[in-house]
Amino acid sequence: MKITFYGHAALGIEVNDVHILVDPFITANDKAKHIDINSLKADYILITHAHQDHILDVEAIAKHTNAVIVSNFEITSYYEAQGFEVHPMNHGGSWDFEFGMVKYVNAIHTSSFPDGSYGGQPGGFVIEGEHKNIYIAGDTALTMDMKLIPLRTKLDLAILPIGDNFTMGIEDAITASDFVQCDKVLGYHFDTFGYIEIDHEEAKRQFFDKNKDLMLLEIGESIEL
Repeated sequence: MKITFYGHAALGIEVNDVHILVDPFITANDKAKHIDINSLKADYILITHAHQDHILDVEAIAKHTNAVIVSNFEITSYYEAQGFEVHPMNHGGSWDFEFGMVKYVNAIHTSSFPDGSYGGQPGGFVIEGEHKNIYIAGDTALTMDMKLIPLRTKLDLAILPIGDNFTMGIEDAITASDFVQCDKVLGYHFDTFGYIEIDHEEAKRQFFDKNKDLMLLEIGESIEL
């Protein structure tokens, strides 16, 4: 499993030659200007919630890739009405896709489209694929529901928001890693704009002091699990 960070909360995941994009917000992110969305491959696009900084490039990418859009019922209905292929999910539900199992799990946040229309309840994803299991938390506060995840899935990586203000900050993300029983963390949702700028070295130190590994990738950088 290969995971690429495209800035903010945008991720690329490759599993057995299947390409998955998560929350593509790239073209309006000044820090990601070197990423050409027309070069991105996508068989599936997973969306955690409907805020603009998570869906901005969904339509453009889906048009040139014919990707299947996976999200909650309200978000997929929005895109289905525009002619896109979708797979609707909802909290607690799972589905076996060609690349592995995906479960849509709880997140504590808000969710509306840029025009103000309802985007359903926000969520995160647990993905089990290629003998590796990851948790993509989405935009969320720390929540006790995270403790349910390791009851079903032993994680190899937790992808957690760490920018604070709109989501968890560093301290809550450390607690979240305890809740999901995964000490290997990829941080995201940080530095994109002033409200969520962080001190990278201090963040890594705080995780290290709790015997945890926090990875902060450069935009376009990848890791292999």
